[in-house]
Amino acid sequence: MKHLILAALLAPATALAHGFSADKLIIAHPMAFETTPTAQTAGGYMVIMNNGETADRLLAVQADFPKVTLHSTVEQDGIARMRELDAIDIPPMAQTPLQPGGLHIMFMGLNGDPFEVGEEIPATLVFEQAGEVPVTFHVEPRGAEAVDHSNHWVTN
Repeated sequence: MKHLILAALLAPATALAHGFSADKLIIAHPMAFETTPTAQTAGGYMVIMNNGETADRLLAVQADFPKVTLHSTVEQDGIARMRELDAIDIPPMAQTPLQPGGLHIMFMGLNGDPFEVGEEIPATLVFEQAGEVPVTFHVEPRGAEAVDHSNHWVTN
């Protein structure tokens, strides 16, 4: 009977299997797009929601790649350029989207092992306050077959 009660309590967590949490942070839908066989890098995306009254910072992402870094895309003189960041600020009572064309994660050194649709990439997000949070990035298709995630982000 205790196992049935535990399973019932965990059911909502499995319904959000694409979300992770730690302390007052919710990490919604970590994902990456499929890459070509020759790609050396891939981007990682998600929304980090801070439901607390204190700011936090994403300091690093750990994963089984030669290098994983935090990046920002900035436009300068009409040209988009990526800049490596030391950290990403997560303000209190706000959402911080990591998305194409903005803040994002770079997985570097794919070395002929492309990200394929359906693949899952385990990683650990390292926050200044919340500590280490294990997550899984789901690899999704690009273009017309891409999944619409517009309803995944809940605003407070």
